[in-house]
Amino acid sequence: MSTSVPKARPVDQELAAAFRRDGVVVLRDVLTGEQVQTLAAGVERNLADLGPLGMNATQPGQPGAFVEDFRNWGRIPEYEQAIAGSALPAIAGALMGSTTVRLFHDHLLVKEAGTLDRSPWHQDQPYYCIDGSQTISFWIPLDPVARPSTLEFVAGSHEGTWYMPRSFVKGTAMVFDEGALEEVPDIDADRGAWDIKGWALEPGDAVAFNMLTLHGAAGSPTRRRAFSLRLVGDDVRWAPRPHRTSPPYDEVDLEAGAPLDHPSFPVLWRA
Repeated sequence: MSTSVPKARPVDQELAAAFRRDGVVVLRDVLTGEQVQTLAAGVERNLADLGPLGMNATQPGQPGAFVEDFRNWGRIPEYEQAIAGSALPAIAGALMGSTTVRLFHDHLLVKEAGTLDRSPWHQDQPYYCIDGSQTISFWIPLDPVARPSTLEFVAGSHEGTWYMPRSFVKGTAMVFDEGALEEVPDIDADRGAWDIKGWALEPGDAVAFNMLTLHGAAGSPTRRRAFSLRLVGDDVRWAPRPHRTSPPYDEVDLEAGAPLDHPSFPVLWRA
């Protein structure tokens, strides 16, 4: 991936402090209309030709479709164009307080109209093969998202506890053995006990969150295309797991604890 340092709008200290405190912030009009259109074209190309990690994750017998795919920036030119040309890597550096920003992976998430499947409460990092605190995901909607269908977050849940990563469909433990980590608390049993954040979103907006922030989403009565960009900073290190991660990185042969100095994780921005 060719890298550049696009001019980014300033990230004020209050926004950066909120990101570090809550583990999530909303960014309005962070992508241009042209960048949204480029990403949307890439999503349609991706849906027409899923990669080897692509899948329909809809629960059997449920209406609609929840389609996911991972790690396609190298074969979907619109993804690479939008990633390299946007201000998101520079914004990530400011929010994380990092002097370098690397691409970890891209993630396609499309809920077709009428999809009832809920994305359960979970953290992202326990599914991955990395350790470190300077992580950020941008969840970028390409269609308007109403508040009831948006991604929700538990503010402050990125501090400390790692929860057991489970398959969304079967509920089986992934990456770690059963009992190795705490189970995700039942957030919906008493939503008032948690500081839950979520926003109605328009194309051009994005939500930025730490990879340990608990999040989940309801189904969607309308089509909801989203592109996630997962980036990492200075303190992130390679961390092989006992089981296959999601997504996997079979081609990476780094030593445990090594920086992510590998072609699979290109540097997108430097301070």
